[in-house]
Amino acid sequence: MKIKRISLQIFILISISLLFLSANSILCKMAISTQNIDAYSFTFLRIFSGAIFLLLIYFYKNKNLKLNLKTNWLSSFMLFLYAICFSYSFMNLYAGIGTLILFAVVQLSMILIALFYKEKLSLHKIIGVLIAFAGLGYLLYPKEEFVISLFHASLMIIAGIAWGVYSVLGKKSTNATFNTTDNFFKASIFTLIFGVLFVDFLKVDVYTFLLAITSGMITSALGYLIWYEVLPKIEIFTASILQLLVPIIAIFLSLIILDEKLSFELIVSTFIILFGILIALYKKRKI
Repeated sequence: MKIKRISLQIFILISISLLFLSANSILCKMAISTQNIDAYSFTFLRIFSGAIFLLLIYFYKNKNLKLNLKTNWLSSFMLFLYAICFSYSFMNLYAGIGTLILFAVVQLSMILIALFYKEKLSLHKIIGVLIAFAGLGYLLYPKEEFVISLFHASLMIIAGIAWGVYSVLGKKSTNATFNTTDNFFKASIFTLIFGVLFVDFLKVDVYTFLLAITSGMITSALGYLIWYEVLPKIEIFTASILQLLVPIIAIFLSLIILDEKLSFELIVSTFIILFGILIALYKKRKI
């Protein structure tokens, strides 16, 4: 057997993207848990600041702001749907459980889509992802009694489906900067419409404002820009496997930022998950 080769450049881009995706959960949970910002305001600031940031990058690279109003509406809506459900779900979900639900659904969505597109799923890939899921389950399985809001869990499930579809649509991207900018711009439109129709109360302070725009400009806009750059160069299933790392990275970030303890369960589950991912990325040598 041999490991499927990924260039150093792609590896670095994937690593940065996964780090940013993980940081989104931390930033959102940090902001929402203060109760000084509502979920819609966080989503709006995240999407809008991301759109502005990307428009500036696009203008710098292309010296124009030409956007196509006829395309990318589905991917833009999926971006909006993911972001809005993501924020509202964290109003009543623990970060670990929420992240597990999100990326478990992302994997399932991308795997089902991969099957639809007849992308080859070998036995070792299936075994690898099952081992990785087992590691996640071991890590995040509740050790004490707790209550999960089915409503907020359902919102996270919707967010996971939306992100899975968004990722698969990204494989068709031929211009990462344009498509990501276009998606954020149009997602801002959906966010504004949602606010006009359903929101009658806004709340934000300086601290949560900074968290939201950091999430929007850096970990979302820049992160998704990198993700869109990587997606066309890897298989759908490989992308879904790699995203299994996000909950683990998010937990490690929470250890650093929130000064939590490094538990035995965390160490063991990390090895299990990495082992599963390694198996999934291996393929048999052709004779």
